[in-house]
Amino acid sequence: MSPIYFIVYLRAIFNVSAIFDLSINTKKVFMMKTKFLSLFAMAALFTAVVSCKNENKNETEAAEAEAAVEATAEATKYMVDKEASEIKWLGEKPTGTHDGVVGLESGVVRVEGEQISGSFLIDMTSITVQDLEGDQKASLEDHLKGTVEGKEGDFFNVQKFPTAAFEITGVTEGEDGKKMMSGNLTLKETKKNIEFPVTYEVSGNTMTLKSEPFTIDRTDWNVNYGSKSVFDNLGDKFINDDIELEFIIVANQQM
Repeated sequence: MSPIYFIVYLRAIFNVSAIFDLSINTKKVFMMKTKFLSLFAMAALFTAVVSCKNENKNETEAAEAEAAVEATAEATKYMVDKEASEIKWLGEKPTGTHDGVVGLESGVVRVEGEQISGSFLIDMTSITVQDLEGDQKASLEDHLKGTVEGKEGDFFNVQKFPTAAFEITGVTEGEDGKKMMSGNLTLKETKKNIEFPVTYEVSGNTMTLKSEPFTIDRTDWNVNYGSKSVFDNLGDKFINDDIELEFIIVANQQM
């Protein structure tokens, strides 16, 4: 091969090699960008999901008890229909959730224009678990009620505290136009004021008051079992402090 041809040949090889290297480098850059964009998209999606979840929880902050709203003589009186009313609850732990209902023992609601007052007694002996059946259902219900020997004080100890109570301290309009109800929640003789969004309507002689799902921190009422904010070294054997509640109150006008 002549020197000229050999030089041309070498240049051709170097050009092909350079193009090949450029192609590989371009592919690597593309793959790195693709991975980065994928990670960025996943992070953005996770942030959005967490943000939406937190926004929908309606977390309450327990405050000092306040004076209950006093009704006037002109207010219309509604007596709670305990068969049609209930409080839904949901508890969480690392391995899953449990949910159920608690019934009402009695209650009264008074309405005058936009002002609402009233109070309710909650029958803690009626705690019911709805996501389990058989022995598992009975076991959890007994533990929550505190009817198991040696575990009376773990949760609600209904033999000592058979009722809880809620009394309305005010209804205001939130920034988003929602009605916000505040009231004193008494559990295990501890009274704290909380606020959560509600809707209510009167149809004929029946008033229906519903809350959006909201959460309370159970440790504010000394329900401390399995709380990692109270006890150390629980590992993954803890129960979340937040309990989700949802009020559904149906009351009939007293004639």
